[in-house]
Amino acid sequence: MTHSTRRILFRRGVVLTLLCLLVAGPLFAFGDKATTPPAVPTPENPRVRLATTTSTDNTGLLDFLLPEFTKDTGYTVDVVAVGTGAALTLGQNADADVLLVHARALEDAFMAAGHGAVRRDVMYNDFVIIGPAADPANIALSANAVEAFRRIQASGAIFVSRGDNSGTHVMEKSLWQRAGVNPAGEWYREAGQGMEQVIIMADNMAAYTLTDRGTWLAVMERSTLGIRYEGDSLLFNPYGVITVNPAKNPAINAAGATTFLEWLTSPRGQQLIAQFMINGKQLFYPSYRE
Repeated sequence: MTHSTRRILFRRGVVLTLLCLLVAGPLFAFGDKATTPPAVPTPENPRVRLATTTSTDNTGLLDFLLPEFTKDTGYTVDVVAVGTGAALTLGQNADADVLLVHARALEDAFMAAGHGAVRRDVMYNDFVIIGPAADPANIALSANAVEAFRRIQASGAIFVSRGDNSGTHVMEKSLWQRAGVNPAGEWYREAGQGMEQVIIMADNMAAYTLTDRGTWLAVMERSTLGIRYEGDSLLFNPYGVITVNPAKNPAINAAGATTFLEWLTSPRGQQLIAQFMINGKQLFYPSYRE
């Protein structure tokens, strides 16, 4: 066989090989289409209204979760971040499709009144009492959270309250009640603001306040305050997800709300909640159990 003949056969072999690869492309390396997941179909009503607490917003949790939810389901979430009491009112008035809140007694009342369709535990963290470095009420010496609140009142140190019927405010009021204290007077300031704003106010006044740990971890580097009491089981802070009863209003996006609840409590949603951290610290712990 001559050199020229060999060259012609080689070229023919290359051409045949390329043709085979083009035909069988999806089975080989440049067959990405074979491994690309199918596009998520656009839902009939793709917008879901979520009423939630300021803690899920201030911490950045929603910024972390919602793009993944949209990518997985095709739904887009419109968020209203308020206190739990206000979020439940939005649900009661059918101004939200789904709720993410943290005041179990209020949630149970919401469900008992027929405003909610389904409620599930979704995650938890805890509350902490923060205050100035001097700790003028010496709450670090307290045996429990109730004693810490008694010490604050007895010392006359300033305490800044959310004052907005949020989950944090509900917890605070229950601790004052257990302490036998009617909080009133110059030392007790009601802000009517979200958690981050209250922490800023407390910082400016060298005061104490009660905060969920997640929001505190998100803002602590901007504050001169610190945790002065923590660890009491009374300070447990569970969150629930609730779909609003679609019988309340035909405009409620029941399918979208159910999809959000199912996704948030699925292994995928629960894993993402566990992965969310700030400065290497986990802010929320998944809690859904079937």
